[in-house]
Amino acid sequence: MCWCQARAEARATGRLHGSATAVHFLDGVGRHQQLFFADMLSMRGARTTPPRRYGRRGAPRKPPPPPAARPYSRWVQPVLFAGVRREYHRFDPGRANAGSGWLAWARHLAHGLAEARGWPGAVRQDVDLVMLLSEYAEADMIRHSEIFAPLRALNLSIERTTEVLQTMEIFLDDRRPSFEDWLESKLDGLALGIRRETEQWSRTLHDGGPRTLARDPSTVKIYLKAIRPVLLEWSAGHDHLREVTRDEVVAHVRTLQGRERHQALVALRSLFSWAKKNGVVFRNPTFRIKVGQAAAPVLQPLLPNQVARAAEAVTSPGGRLAVALAAVHAARPGAIRTLQLDDTDLGNRRLTIAGRSRPLDDLTRQLLLAWLEYRRRRWPNTANPHLIINMNTALTTGPVSSWWIERELRGQGATLDRLRIDRQLEEALVHGPDALHLAEVFGMADKTAIRYADSARALLEQAAEQPPQ
Repeated sequence: MCWCQARAEARATGRLHGSATAVHFLDGVGRHQQLFFADMLSMRGARTTPPRRYGRRGAPRKPPPPPAARPYSRWVQPVLFAGVRREYHRFDPGRANAGSGWLAWARHLAHGLAEARGWPGAVRQDVDLVMLLSEYAEADMIRHSEIFAPLRALNLSIERTTEVLQTMEIFLDDRRPSFEDWLESKLDGLALGIRRETEQWSRTLHDGGPRTLARDPSTVKIYLKAIRPVLLEWSAGHDHLREVTRDEVVAHVRTLQGRERHQALVALRSLFSWAKKNGVVFRNPTFRIKVGQAAAPVLQPLLPNQVARAAEAVTSPGGRLAVALAAVHAARPGAIRTLQLDDTDLGNRRLTIAGRSRPLDDLTRQLLLAWLEYRRRRWPNTANPHLIINMNTALTTGPVSSWWIERELRGQGATLDRLRIDRQLEEALVHGPDALHLAEVFGMADKTAIRYADSARALLEQAAEQPPQ
């Protein structure tokens, strides 16, 4: 009778699922104890019958929650102990405050988000805020570290729940940024003084500082990766950056060539310029060391077997469309991710990529129609305006991640970026190395168009010098 008791208490107190309420009984909460064999709880959640379909014709719809607004409080209780963490996993459903104004406001906002984003019925049931807001008081902040484990234990949606809490402006994301772990790993092994100075320089590049704009995170990673070997070498004989001499910088630069030399010297000049500006060193050892212009390598076309293997590796409708956009229209992966439904004009056979309208060829049109049909059947109620979506972004309005868009081409020689380069290089080889033509067709910058024209010219000259076979 424990499961029956769980369902009865769920209906009476908090709209929790019967299985979710019964989980609390395992921790000793409540009077009725449920015994389980190993993995019995997880097996119970895996249904063998077809899942229930919500929104069927003739099925009664659950009435929406009554309209509610942010509760008004005449006074706010100050926090006595700021470091005390809440134990939500000890929540007793039998003591839930169903009449809480904060809970009513949260349910009203959750219903509005569900209607606007097209959340299915299963996702709406997973957004359960009784445990978090039954005893909520104004001025409290709900932290991610406090709710992650309890929501995960009850198989509730963490992303959708935090979205509602963020709309209420009572959520604090206290997760450790990935940049911190990456920076700690790159600084490992450096001398104490060099580590401290390099860390301050890296944080200034990443976050910005007085009269210093924040750089792109990828730039910080490229800089620190380029100079980490020499910093480890200097750490064996020095304790601070001010002990590094100009001769040591020149000796290290002479061991490098090409783009590796260029990146290392640019990063070292940035590091010592920051150190000189902040009084860490007395003299900049990289002063008047010329960086020079890095020689751009000749772009090489893809081999036919590489393109064929990439086409065979991609099987999903969205992946095939992304490959066509890169291989036919030379679209960057970022432009493919941000492409929206309004950018496609099937009637006039036009496609707008990165603000430039292009004609829609037959192959891309067929793949686009196949993807739109799959998208309509898979997510009929989604409100995401982006063209390519997945099961996660279908519940939001953001684009897919850069990892997801290239997941099917992992390990292949022909990635989306390589396919884009190959398409632009093919245009230069077929129509001649004309930089103006490339800039007009693909909307390139002047220097980029000149680089492709130079590569095409070098490939044509190399093919002309080889004897006929």
